Amino acid sequence: MASAQIVYASMTGNTQEIAEIVEERLADQGVDTTLTEITQADASDFENADICIVAAYTFSDGGPGLLPEEGEDFFADLKELDLHGKVYGTCGSGDRFYDDFATAVDMFDEAFAATGAKRGAAGVKIDLAPEAEDIDTLEKFADDLLHAATAE
Repeated sequence: MASAQIVYASMTGNTQEIAEIVEERLADQGVDTTLTEITQADASDFENADICIVAAYTFSDGGPGLLPEEGEDFFADLKELDLHGKVYGTCGSGDRFYDDFATAVDMFDEAFAATGAKRGAAGVKIDLAPEAEDIDTLEKFADDLLHAATAE
């Protein structure tokens, strides 16, 4: 059975909901999932999972999109890991009002790429709270990650 570690950062609850949708889809398919809020997680937790997922919101105060402040140490630690043989995916929320829409998704994607892990699905960016069509997209994201993790 495949295992998944999902780490999320959420200010308004939108990104937590995104992470929970992904967790539920993976669990429904028999994946042993662990969902952890980013301040309670250690990046090295990914070393014990087949599928590694970060769901993060993008903070913007009108300037460039930023990582969640509470996730900066986790982000730095993630880039130092060796995750060869793991599959990863990134998702999160943002606000299309800002030019740098959901850039934390891209920043975590780059951090994972530096670990040697394999991207199992394209990053998913949700505008604010997930709507019905976003749920379909997130479920496909989870399916793609599982397929990538079990294809070998």
